[in-house]
Amino acid sequence: MTTVLLVDDHPVVRSGLRAVLSSDAVEVIGEAATGEEAIALATLLKPDVVLCDLRLGDGIDGVQTTAALRALTPAPAVLILTTYDRDAEILGAIEAGAAGYLLKDVAPEAIADGIVRAGAGDMVLAPNLASRVLQSMRHPAPKLTDREIEVLRRLATGATNREIAKTLFVSEATVKSHLAHIYTKLGVDTRSRAIHVAQETGII
Repeated sequence: MTTVLLVDDHPVVRSGLRAVLSSDAVEVIGEAATGEEAIALATLLKPDVVLCDLRLGDGIDGVQTTAALRALTPAPAVLILTTYDRDAEILGAIEAGAAGYLLKDVAPEAIADGIVRAGAGDMVLAPNLASRVLQSMRHPAPKLTDREIEVLRRLATGATNREIAKTLFVSEATVKSHLAHIYTKLGVDTRSRAIHVAQETGII
């Protein structure tokens, strides 16, 4: 029997998970709505696995919660269950120590199977996610400076070079220089492509 702690900020999701997961193989021993609550309960209940959402309201997120849970003794396996499937978020969770990453549209049996496998020490990733994680590790996102990320964020709002320059208290020539560096680092040649790649890779 694999014991599991459910962590999701939506009560209805926790209730649904509890209903579909109660079986001979999995026992739900607790529920938490926040990362902070999850850490406290895991310390107390010592579950084999923590099934955790990525977004947890105003407190710490699923990645931070994963890192904190993995630092406990004994450390539970952490399985992320979420609707978010951007490469940067998947990679962030794995790097924080998650034993796997599942999307909420999978069958209940796949979640229960993932919990048992994570509890046994296996890595749990859907095949398409596994290939993307490997790809991201082989080709990490380019490193942009804080100022370049600021420029990109403003670019994504539709701001012109002049508006960006005014907001950042720099000249238009400086903004153009930042854009040239951004395009080179991201391997793109248009504003729209730069925004798309930055969003896909989790830079913004």
